[in-house]
Amino acid sequence: MDAWRLFKNTEDTVSTAVGLSIDDVLPLSLSTHGSPPILHLYTFRPSAIVGKYQDIEAALRLDRCRARGIEFNRRSTGGGTVIMGPKVVALGLGIDIDKPGLRGGIGGIFKTLSTVLIRALEELGIKAGFVPKNDLEVGGKKIAGLSAALETDKAILFHSSLLVDFDIPLMLDIMNQPPLKMSDKGYNCFSQRMTTIKEQLGHDIDMETVCGAIEASFRDTFGVALEGDEPDKWENQRIQEFSQKRYTNPAWIFSHKHPRSHMGIGELKTPAGLLEIYLSLAGNTIEHVIITGDFFSTTRDINLLESSLKWTSSKRQRIEENLSGVWRDDMIYGLDVATLTEAILKAKENTLNPIQKAM
Repeated sequence: MDAWRLFKNTEDTVSTAVGLSIDDVLPLSLSTHGSPPILHLYTFRPSAIVGKYQDIEAALRLDRCRARGIEFNRRSTGGGTVIMGPKVVALGLGIDIDKPGLRGGIGGIFKTLSTVLIRALEELGIKAGFVPKNDLEVGGKKIAGLSAALETDKAILFHSSLLVDFDIPLMLDIMNQPPLKMSDKGYNCFSQRMTTIKEQLGHDIDMETVCGAIEASFRDTFGVALEGDEPDKWENQRIQEFSQKRYTNPAWIFSHKHPRSHMGIGELKTPAGLLEIYLSLAGNTIEHVIITGDFFSTTRDINLLESSLKWTSSKRQRIEENLSGVWRDDMIYGLDVATLTEAILKAKENTLNPIQKAM
């Protein structure tokens, strides 16, 4: 029987810098350090964490975070904002992309690993289901979010946050919710989409019991043993590097800010998530474009898409041609060229001044 490593700390909460840095090392340890898959189960201090491609100043009310002592940071995986704390299980998994039992593509990875969490919830007496693109739901309410990133050719980082208990008033106080997101699925208030293990069971449950169910589900699903372990010397050095270069570095935390004011913005709710496109024009030529939002992709692919559009015509046909020239399936999970083009054209429309619009 294969043995996976288990990094576990649910007794003491950790900072965002520590937790996220450990997670970023997981796939790196597999691809370059010879480690077997690593499951990381832990809890954060009260914190708000945005997805890799989000604008943190647009997603969060940072003044309120600071006033409340809520940490904020940016993770290396895609998706939307999550509010973490001692009653939310944080899960990081570094796993080989060709591991037997793991379906291919980002969609297959979500389906496989969501099944692991669904089985864990069943063990606790809760019937949940996977709802694309990245939620586990119980009776139409979200109980867990999923995210993933493939930054190496050999291993993937999978993230999940499982709500054991949750401070919804805190979430509503510190988050900015775009109108498009608020109206998602017909709910008037984002809080109506949330539920917790405690709410579903009708009583408290300790974190060790929840983590035990998750561990058992991983063992059963993949037919492996989980052996308790800690990062070794090489991994601790990489953890320190990630902490310094990313998670305590304002350049990382505040990347993907709103661009300069004269850029137009196009917002579009899509099956891939909320797209936010920032665009500036030089005449009818695209001078600069930034693709952001709560979707799933890789830095390499987003850079490739943005580069394919720079200094080209802003006409629909040319935008579609340029995107199609570099496009491949799941480049942005759940999105197609036509939908991305539509968001870009919305941004273009908002760059034009009244005289230009009349022409």
